[in-house]
Amino acid sequence: MASYMVNGRTFGEAVEITTSDTESNAYGSIYVGGAGNVSVVTEGGQTVTFTAPPVGTILPIRTSKVRATLTTATLLVGFK
Repeated sequence: MASYMVNGRTFGEAVEITTSDTESNAYGSIYVGGAGNVSVVTEGGQTVTFTAPPVGTILPIRTSKVRATLTTATLLVGFK
């Protein structure tokens, strides 16, 4: 099994993200591969929208959902 080092943490999985306003999308970090906004619900239940993070950015945030509403970025990869 491969492991991935992101922001000083090791993850066992990297998966393509399918955004959803209802389904759980729990990740420890998110890679942004295409331009746009990323809207998430944090583990703590806060809704946050990252406006136009640069392509290639890794967002070091633990999520419970990666929302379809307001997420316009593409090529998102979640690290678990």
